[in-house]
Amino acid sequence: MKSKIKQSFDQLSYAYEQEVDKVSLYNSQYERPAMLKQVPEDLTGKSVLDAGCAAGWYTEQLVKRGGRLTAVDLSPKMVAATKRRMGETIQAYCVDLEEVLPFTDNSYDIIVSSLTLHYLKDWHKTFVEFKRILKPSGLLLFSVHHPQMKFLLDHMTNYFKVELMKDKWKKAGVSVDVYSYSRSMQSILNDTLSYFSLEQVIEPQPTRKFKEQNPTGYETLMKQPHFLIVKARNDKR
Repeated sequence: MKSKIKQSFDQLSYAYEQEVDKVSLYNSQYERPAMLKQVPEDLTGKSVLDAGCAAGWYTEQLVKRGGRLTAVDLSPKMVAATKRRMGETIQAYCVDLEEVLPFTDNSYDIIVSSLTLHYLKDWHKTFVEFKRILKPSGLLLFSVHHPQMKFLLDHMTNYFKVELMKDKWKKAGVSVDVYSYSRSMQSILNDTLSYFSLEQVIEPQPTRKFKEQNPTGYETLMKQPHFLIVKARNDKR
């Protein structure tokens, strides 16, 4: 399954550069403002890992705040897109987040992972590694599909199981099968609490601009959240 997920995002790399990072309201006016609000404005001197960098949008924003960025993704074409965006200003690698990460212990102040972890079946391996490479009291900030997301509820057979989901994405003229995993709210929070202390759970709300451009989508999101944001600290022993 991992190879299919990798292939899907290789196919979508151009779409991310040309469409998702420029015109997608669900990113620009929903998930991203809420995520960035949880990141310090001044990251000068801070080492930051963008875990699941896609085409590098978050990498660019965090560099603008002064962070020393490392960007990783399973998809070689996404990593290439990030390098095109950022040039030589950052380090970018192809990395499997379910394997041992090629970084030393206590090497990052912050890990940001946007809409990535729901593509991983086993979070425990990932969280063991995140905990290892984060400095004491380091910040872990991630967003995932909300368990009440309409697509998940329409397709899952058991809310309490981690289930493989298949969706069809049509972006920038490309139609791609995309696979992800559903998780219950208790699974998301308890898996996090097994390794980190929970600082905040955020159910983002769409912006006014989202409402102006897509009132129907806005009303849906105000009744049924699409994404969930978790903010945690590496201070649990």
